[in-house]
Amino acid sequence: MRPAYTPTFRRQMVDLVRAGAEPTQLAQQLGPSAETIRNWVRQADRNERHQLAVPISILRDELAKLRLENRRLREERDILAKAFALFARHPSYTSGD
Repeated sequence: MRPAYTPTFRRQMVDLVRAGAEPTQLAQQLGPSAETIRNWVRQADRNERHQLAVPISILRDELAKLRLENRRLREERDILAKAFALFARHPSYTSGD
């Protein structure tokens, strides 16, 4: 019967492999087979790619919204600047006369 390995133990094995340890050596020293360790590393890679994909799509959507808002705010700023310049040249517009 295969022993059950805790998620913490699996994460430590993945970290060790990523730091340069050989799965074969870890298997000899710590118990799980080299192929099991390699599987854990592959699964961790897949999980991390999936986790990154979700936030990136959310960030893209937010970036698109912010770009639209930025464009709208620039247009409003330009309109206000033109209005200010017009009123500055013709103070009678604001005096109520």
